[in-house]
Amino acid sequence: MVSFFCLMIQANINSIILVFWNMNLKLNPMKFLLVFSIICMSTFKTFGQSFEGSWQLVELNGETVTNRKVVKTVVDGYFALGSKSTSDNSFLGAAGGEFQIKEDKLIENRDFDTYDASKINEERVYELDWVNNDLLKISDDNHEKIWKRLSNENNSLSGNWVITGRMRNDEMRTMTPGDRRTIKILNGNRFQWVAFNSASKTFNASGGGTYSAEDGTYVENITFFSKNKDRVGAELQFQFEVIDGAWHHKGNSSKGDPIHEIWSPYAEAYNK
Repeated sequence: MVSFFCLMIQANINSIILVFWNMNLKLNPMKFLLVFSIICMSTFKTFGQSFEGSWQLVELNGETVTNRKVVKTVVDGYFALGSKSTSDNSFLGAAGGEFQIKEDKLIENRDFDTYDASKINEERVYELDWVNNDLLKISDDNHEKIWKRLSNENNSLSGNWVITGRMRNDEMRTMTPGDRRTIKILNGNRFQWVAFNSASKTFNASGGGTYSAEDGTYVENITFFSKNKDRVGAELQFQFEVIDGAWHHKGNSSKGDPIHEIWSPYAEAYNK
């Protein structure tokens, strides 16, 4: 990383010298240092910020968000968000999909969206503005949203996963993710799973919350669940092991049923 920044700085020096040379101007030392400092600050600002992690919506169109809690988890070019009412934990909605960042533009292609299905499978472009390292403004013609970073911590399970195997009647049955698939995204101490069909734009269910993964023990604390708000606050403990890149997930479901699932990296297992 240090070498990368050194290369960027050297590139900036060369660019500055070239500009002054082409303009046939003398390199006044003070002016040179001033221009160089501005460009270096811009370089470090751009490359020192990361969209990955977990975020909470704190402001919408200039007003503080208090009536709902919206948390977004971002990793590996994918995001998922879930929303619940702060008054009674009722599920309000979910959205997510692939994204890329180009300069100051956030380009999304959503796989699911309970708020506006017209956004599914269509590229949408948003303005991206870093207020600081932990505050991010995302806006379009209709909305201006301020997101606050919750965490950028990661561990051995951080990533975007898709289910590819489930034990049934003592037999592991494999499955190939297609239009209908179930993902589970983990990063910044947050997790969210979503079952959906991107072709029919059908949303089945979603749940999420905080998690920890350490020494083979994976613990979920549910903060929202689309099918049953009474599950909010529950803690579920599982055993986990990553074998040949696949996450083996064992324990009991929220209903108390024994489960053994295999989750594979989304980018490797799912092909459009």
